[in-house]
Amino acid sequence: LYIMLVPMLLVFLFWRYFPMYELLGCFKVSDDVVPVSQQLFSGFSYFKRLLAGGDQLSTDFWRALRNTFILSFYGLCFGFPIPIILALFFNEIRSNAARSVYQVLTYLPKFMSTVVMTSLVTMLVKQGSLTTGMGIINQGLSSLGLISNEVANAGLLNNPSFFRSIYQISGIWESAGYDSIVFFAAIIAISPTSYEAAQIDGADKMAQMRYVVLPSILSTIVIMLITRIGSLLNIGYEKVLLLYNTNTYVTADVVSTLANRVGMGNNPLPGVAAAAEMMNNVIGMLLVIGANTIARKASNTSLY
Repeated sequence: LYIMLVPMLLVFLFWRYFPMYELLGCFKVSDDVVPVSQQLFSGFSYFKRLLAGGDQLSTDFWRALRNTFILSFYGLCFGFPIPIILALFFNEIRSNAARSVYQVLTYLPKFMSTVVMTSLVTMLVKQGSLTTGMGIINQGLSSLGLISNEVANAGLLNNPSFFRSIYQISGIWESAGYDSIVFFAAIIAISPTSYEAAQIDGADKMAQMRYVVLPSILSTIVIMLITRIGSLLNIGYEKVLLLYNTNTYVTADVVSTLANRVGMGNNPLPGVAAAAEMMNNVIGMLLVIGANTIARKASNTSLY
């Protein structure tokens, strides 16, 4: 068993711990020629520029931090309960064959690459052109009168007002089924005697969900919520990078995409980019500690 742990330990060693050495770049003068260990110490100058620089970079950072938090918070509010509801629905399906089909259908989007998934989303909400029509979602919303023809023709991804909704809905479609596996496993582990006792007391299906199922999986929900809060500010920048454009920076630009542009743009500032990502991760660590402390005091369930 210890030998089987070796590959995982190597992965963590090379991809998690060794890269931490490069965090010194947040406090050193950036120089691509000189190794990080030999670069001059610059203190917290990069952090000061991001937080209170008074220039466009500082403005963009605060906007990106706000967008990161808003996107993550919306994902927590709307995306976290959906897998629990799905798991409850799966548990109520009596036919094993039907349940397997429904589960596979909801799991499939998770196994598509981010490029494929974002390409599908782009096609569904694309703008109209002379050669191809507008996306089917644009047509549906326009025919229902929910959006104007001008907005539909311009494309929803070119409108900052719709980016967050598209991001959250596509995220739920992609991961809700896969995330429900943990909750469904916790539900099927509940003893049948608990259901029988509830039925004797006159509990119907909804009452059994409320008084038997949910209390039984509460510890699992709390643990998953803590881990979700820990990654609250760690948005996968690949999806945002593939969906956003200059028209939607105001609502779509997040810390990771900002760091990508700043660190690899025309005038790269790798030290500033590293400082932005480090601040993002430090805030995430503090959120984990806070959420774990609150959970331990409120429900006696915590990660540590």
